[in-house]
Amino acid sequence: MDFNTNPFIVIWETTQACDLACLHCRASAQPSRDPRELTTAEARQLMDRIREMQPPAFVLTGGDPLKRPDTIPLVEYGTSIGLRVALTPSGTSLMTPSVLASLRDAGLARLAVSIDGSNEKVHDSFRGVSGSFAWSVRMLRAARELGLSTQVNTTVSRDNVADLKPLIALLKELGIALWSVFVVVPTGRGHAGQLPTAEELEAVFERLYELSLASSFDVKTTAAPHYRRVVLQQQRAARHADRALPAPVQHQRDAIGRSRGVNDGNGFVFVSHRGEIYPSGFMPVSAGNVRTDDLATIYRTHPLFVALRDADRLEGKCGACEYRWVCGGSRSRAFALTGNAHAADPLCAYLPPAWLRAGNAGVHAPSRDSLA
Repeated sequence: MDFNTNPFIVIWETTQACDLACLHCRASAQPSRDPRELTTAEARQLMDRIREMQPPAFVLTGGDPLKRPDTIPLVEYGTSIGLRVALTPSGTSLMTPSVLASLRDAGLARLAVSIDGSNEKVHDSFRGVSGSFAWSVRMLRAARELGLSTQVNTTVSRDNVADLKPLIALLKELGIALWSVFVVVPTGRGHAGQLPTAEELEAVFERLYELSLASSFDVKTTAAPHYRRVVLQQQRAARHADRALPAPVQHQRDAIGRSRGVNDGNGFVFVSHRGEIYPSGFMPVSAGNVRTDDLATIYRTHPLFVALRDADRLEGKCGACEYRWVCGGSRSRAFALTGNAHAADPLCAYLPPAWLRAGNAGVHAPSRDSLA
């Protein structure tokens, strides 16, 4: 795909209403719906325009999409016009077996559920509501029994970075198709004190790569494009050691064929519950509104999006990095921590040779305390 023309993934924040109180919530979600949300008719118009852009994936997110009474009809409409519709409901009692069955019958392509720990203590403390872990696990098992494709989203923070090994064991048991590993971006209720260190993240990426070689599910990252750099480094090390070149397993079942990296505004566009057009939900900088602007035109031509797709505009060590066109660092995290969307990602441990040759040998990734 040419990401200058069309995005790989479009996410619509259907609502900011949610019954959870997640510590990191980028939407600062609240219990009640906003009366300024896109209406059902506006949502259909939005999906019609998205269909013309032909993204492989279209995601209904929140808040909790199940706080809207029209979510199932909207899934059905999106499917009927040819969109591959995914849904990210919250781990609450709103997701019942009958709702799951209705979503399946409406044509839902993927159910993505957040699990942030291997047990109730870790997950529920992160999500702010007791019982969320049990609801989430039940939801995934029930969806699997119904034949729905399932995905787990995990947000890595300083509070759960040591819990990933037992969490992986749980994911294998749940029979998911994809594990999407997010890294905290300090926006909304998220803050810098929740960030792991760059060195901790590097260890996470190495573990993810090892997992990807033999796992029963695919592995990808969000707000952590430097995982792609780690994959390339691991493959290069294998070649130099005259070993067979290992590559992450790409499972064909329900695959969506992502062949290159997606980043904020680069293969990715986010529409808020009020219709604002953002490079991603983690970078709430508006480039327009679908109520007054054409989504495709904004994505293709707005200076914000055009600049985010140009890796040669990156600064600091990201700008000097030989992996900048396959990684590029998290633009949303750079913006959240520095106010500059083109600054270096503060959570990358890698020191590019060109950066070191320029006299930055003493420059390292900042510590957690300095970020906070």
